[in-house]
Formats: sequence, structure tokens, C-alpha cells
Amino acid sequence: MKQIYLCLLFWFSLLLHSNGAIAKDKPTIGITLQPYYSYVSAIVGDTAEVLPLVVAGFNPHNYQPQPEDLARVQKMDAIVVNGIGHDDFALKVIKAAQRSDLLVIDANASVPLLSARGQSVGQGAVNPHTFMGLSATMTQVYEIANQLAAFYPSNASLYRQNARHYGQQLRTMKYQAMQALAQVDMQTIKVATTHDAYGYLLQEFGIDAPAVIEPAHGVAPSASQLQDTINQIRSSGIDVLFYELDMPNRFVTTIEQATGVKLFRFSHMTHGDYEPEKVMLEMQSNINTLIKAIHYANASAQKEAVQ
Repeated sequence: MKQIYLCLLFWFSLLLHSNGAIAKDKPTIGITLQPYYSYVSAIVGDTAEVLPLVVAGFNPHNYQPQPEDLARVQKMDAIVVNGIGHDDFALKVIKAAQRSDLLVIDANASVPLLSARGQSVGQGAVNPHTFMGLSATMTQVYEIANQLAAFYPSNASLYRQNARHYGQQLRTMKYQAMQALAQVDMQTIKVATTHDAYGYLLQEFGIDAPAVIEPAHGVAPSASQLQDTINQIRSSGIDVLFYELDMPNRFVTTIEQATGVKLFRFSHMTHGDYEPEKVMLEMQSNINTLIKAIHYANASAQKEAVQ
């Protein structure tokens, strides 16, 4: 079935190519995930059109390519990809398009990657959620800007200037968060997560999350896996459990009741509409949540120390 589907995509691509390219005033830069819409929109300003590969509302973890996705690729001059596991569907479409002239920008080409963690993660897998971290986001923005600057040299100065401005906003965000946490001993903070998406954000503040609950993204743990997690939280003295804002996590209520752990929700940044300000708004929201959670965990640690 998979081979038949890819074959259909290939022939659809040939049909689109036979119709010829349409002349246009501005280049079209494609993106595969919501965070890259924010990055590219900030970098290119009004010098290019930013075109999502897939319409809003899809789940990148289980999305299957559609013929209309291939039609969008044919309109693109370049496309920005995650390339390390979060948009594998897009890589299939790009391959089927057979566009030797298409600039494929690997946003994570320069990002120091974390190993993926979880009960069903394969050996050697990397954590693809680089868009969740401040430093990793800055590195991606600079990478995209540099590659676009090389491809469109007439706009190179503008792209790099816009990237620096974007990076400065993120650095300010991190500085303010560090100021808010200056009096906290991070060595006392013990947290767990329902999904291995938050490592890049947590490492910014020296926090490790030894327990990752979900066996796979969006898949609830079995009864035995859930019990193992409850036992791990109890034995580790974990005070905080982070889970995803936009995904159903019914089992976290069971964990909360069984362990007394406090729940805090993060945005995954890959849900909802494509919006230029999405990353800045949701990153700030996640940092505010993180600050609140760290202060809660620190207070709990101090209370335990007194007892």
C-alpha cells in the first residue's frame, strides 16, 4: 500500500511539472511545522511568501502525506524542515516531488542534539523537539537566515538583521527568566514529563527529567508502565509533572492522585493556526509555567528539608 501511495505521489508530481512553473514576484518559502512559520516570517518579512506544507490542525506525529501537499511543494522555491524525526511526512513528499531545484533547509543542521528518551525510543534516536528550547531556537533561526541569505543574496543583509533581532528577543526572555530564578537551588528540583519534548527547554535552566511517562507521543502507557512510573515518582521524590497542553493525557490524573505530584502544562507549539507570533507568545507562556513550577518544587524541597 505504501509503495502504491508513493507511486501516485510521483505521477502527480510529474503532472504538475508538465504544466510548467508560474512566474511570481516573490519567492515562496515552505515550512513543515508551526514554529518554522514563525521563524521564517520573522526572517523574510515582506520579501517572500511563507507557505505551510500542510493546512493547520494536523498532528505531525501521525500525519500521512496527501496529494495536495505535493501540489504545495511545486509552488515552493525553498522549504524549511525539522529533518530529525518530527516531520518525516514532509521528507516523503519532498522526495516524491523530485525537485532538484528546491532548496531544502535543514533547520537543525547546527543544533547540538539531545538523545531521545522514553520507554519505546529506539537506540541512537535524537530528540526532535528543538523548537521547544530557547538556545536551539536561536540556532535554527540563524541557520535558516544564513541559508536563505546564500540563496537570495540581494536580501542577505535584511535576513541576517531580522534573525539577530529575533535572537535578541529570545535572549532577553531567557535573561528575565534567569533573574526570576536566581535564588533557586536547581539541584533540589525534581521533575517528570509525560513526553520527551521539553528537554531542550529544561536544560536551559539545568533541570533534568529522569522520568518520561508516555511510551510514544500521544500513546497512553499500559497499566504496568503506569505503575512503574508511579513507583519511580514516589521513590525519586518528584514534585512536578509536566504534560502537554494540547494533547489528552487522561492518565496524569491517576498519577496525580497516586503520588501527590503537581501538574503543569506546556504548549508543544505544533498545534493551532500558523501565526507569525506563535513562537514568541507560546515560548513566553512555557517559560512562565516553568518559573512557577520551579518555585513550587523549590518550596516543596525546602519544606521537606525542615521536616
